[in-house]
Amino acid sequence: TDRVRRGPLGMLFVAFVVLTVLVGRSRGALSLVAMSITLLAVFGFILPQIVAGRDPILIVVGASLVIIPVTYYLSHGLNQKTNAAIVGTLIALVVSGLLARYAVDAAHLTGAASEDAVFLQTFGVPTLNLRGLLLASVVVGLLGVLDDITISQAAVVSQLRAASPGAPRREVFTRAMDVGMDHIASIVNTLVLVY
Repeated sequence: TDRVRRGPLGMLFVAFVVLTVLVGRSRGALSLVAMSITLLAVFGFILPQIVAGRDPILIVVGASLVIIPVTYYLSHGLNQKTNAAIVGTLIALVVSGLLARYAVDAAHLTGAASEDAVFLQTFGVPTLNLRGLLLASVVVGLLGVLDDITISQAAVVSQLRAASPGAPRREVFTRAMDVGMDHIASIVNTLVLVY
């Protein structure tokens, strides 16, 4: 009953792929492979496990333990910068997952406040854990944000060290924290706009 949008969406996707490879070269191509792995994990593992009634936070965090290293190394290479980003992302993800669970419980969020949730329960899986799906979506969304922030921050530290190899660690740390504060300031607005 709706428009068939495959043509325009397909053209946009092809343009996205071409531009990603043209601008990003081999890193761009590998990031597309990493994106495919992430989508496969979400649709092939995470969502089926949630539909089966498994704990969404454990499923998302557990899947992230595989997704994060594989996709980061594919996209950014095997180096100290990527290692630091992976460790930072995993720590932030676990802490954020626990905070998300607490926030959803404290605010008594059900996940049933949208038209999509009603549709899923009416025409999909009536016993679907909507609260779990809400939690999982928050953590998966956070994973995307953390990917951007942690690798950017690790790249800044790496570039600061490369530009001034003799600089004291404290100076590199202070400068990196300065950039980190800018990351935090911009991510606040980004999160509001994304959600």
